[in-house]
Amino acid sequence: MLRDFGWTAAEKKIARAAFDLALSRELASVRQEVESKLVGSRDAHSVWRIHDYLSDKRREIDTKYDYRYSVLVSVFARLVREGWISDADLRGLAVEQVKAISRILALGLPPGRRGDASRRASDD
Repeated sequence: MLRDFGWTAAEKKIARAAFDLALSRELASVRQEVESKLVGSRDAHSVWRIHDYLSDKRREIDTKYDYRYSVLVSVFARLVREGWISDADLRGLAVEQVKAISRILALGLPPGRRGDASRRASDD
């Protein structure tokens, strides 16, 4: 399903803003989770559990947020599915790009990511 779309300067600006917005939202969520874990724990060893949580999240986020234009449509579909951005955040992209995102979303959840969307939806 990968297709190399041409990206105009305006589309690149919209894409960067949506990408940065999603990353900012997800990082804020991670921060909130860590703060909650710290406040709710009296166990000194919880620091290591938080370290492990942050390490896992770092790997997940580093893998997910790939700003190569050749995969950006797929990245946006995942970010929409997980609730980090909405269709409105992508307004202004080319019709072909939006259609490709919609087609990916219509296929269902990507393999191995079933828990993310349900967790994100329950957080709202």
